Order: sequence, then C-alpha cells, then structure tokens
Amino acid sequence: MSNVKSNLISIQKNIEKSCVRANRNIKDVTLIAVTKEVSVERTEEVIQNEILHLGENRPEGLMKKIEAISADVKWHYIGSLQTRKVKSVINEIDYLHSLDRKSLADEIEKRASTVKDCFVQVNVSKEESKHGLSLEEAELFIDELKDYSRIRVVGLMTMAPNTDDDSLIRQVFRDLKELQTKIAAKQQPHAPCTELSMGMSGDYEIAIEEGATFVRIGTALVGKDKEDE
Repeated sequence: MSNVKSNLISIQKNIEKSCVRANRNIKDVTLIAVTKEVSVERTEEVIQNEILHLGENRPEGLMKKIEAISADVKWHYIGSLQTRKVKSVINEIDYLHSLDRKSLADEIEKRASTVKDCFVQVNVSKEESKHGLSLEEAELFIDELKDYSRIRVVGLMTMAPNTDDDSLIRQVFRDLKELQTKIAAKQQPHAPCTELSMGMSGDYEIAIEEGATFVRIGTALVGKDKEDE
C-alpha cells in the first residue's frame, strides 16, 4: 500500500530543490497527480493531501472518478484522445494535454461549450511509439489554430525519451522550452503558450530545471493499487 502523504513530502522536497537549482519560484510549478492506475479511494487520499490537479488518460476512468468525487478539483486529460471520444470528454475537463492534429481541433471546436485550455503535444524525441507533432510542425499547427474560437493553446507538452541518459532527456526538455518561448513571444491571443507540461515520475526534477510549469506524477506519488475498470 502506497503512502501518498510520505510520497508527497519527498516529491515536494525534490521540487523545491529543483527550483532552487534553477532559480525558480516553487509557486510556478503545478503538480498533477496522475491517478489513471489507482482507485477512487486512492484518488480521494490525494485530494485529502491538498493536491487538486488530477490527471487521467482514458475516458472511462475519467468519468468514473468525476462521478464519484465531489471535491472541487481540476481535471487534466493527459492521454491521446480519439476524435470520437471528444464529445464525452471535452466539457468535463479543465485541460487537455494532447492536442496534436487538425481533426481533433475540429471536433473540439464543434463539441466544446466554452473555450478549452489545451497543450499542443510535441514529439520532440521523434520516437515512433509516441504521439505528437514534430517541433517544426507544432509551430505551424499553432498558427493555424487562430480561427478556432473554442481552443486556447496555453502551452506545450512532451514526454521524455525512454532512456537512462539524463543529458538526452534534458535536451528534449530544453528544446521544448525554446519552442514555447518562441511561440509565446508572438503574443497571439489564441495561443499565449506560457506553460510547459513535461516531466513524470522518473524525470520531473530535470523537467523543472528546464522550465516545466506542470509536472505529471503518477507512480512515485500514488503507486498502483488497481485499475478503475
């Protein structure tokens, strides 16, 4: 049985150390508890420890938790979202971390009842196993979203390569930060692009040092108990 409170204390200390190393304010980093592999009960334990940003990656798991949890939390959809699932998901979440294609943008525009905060997913490492646009494609894609009234690009998201090479991981995060800075400098109303969603259980400290504003931590925080479905 995972002890969420003790895990959280350790993670918060690591976040603080990373912020000190990077000369950043810890208040600029938001911890998302990725609860996709744990029960409603474990998720409630997270909320009791005052972590109110929760991440899910499947529509079924998301809806089960939303129906069971009454607390005022922010829901982050962090998985690849099938176009046909947009209708059931988009108006239940606060952030989408996986906008990566025009067909998905079209469906969000059609189904969203309000402006949705989205991260454009970028496959910086160019791994075939990962979703997302290339660095070059992402900038053009964001420019083309200017006519979508229901989409606000608040930032970029990426996943680190599957490697133990910290220098390679760091370079991926650094490249995403460079692109985010470039897009933010355009000051486009539809794409403020001030945020960076990067860093997971194994690499969040590096991500923070390279500019992450949202880190997505699952196993290191909540462990695993059982699937929701």
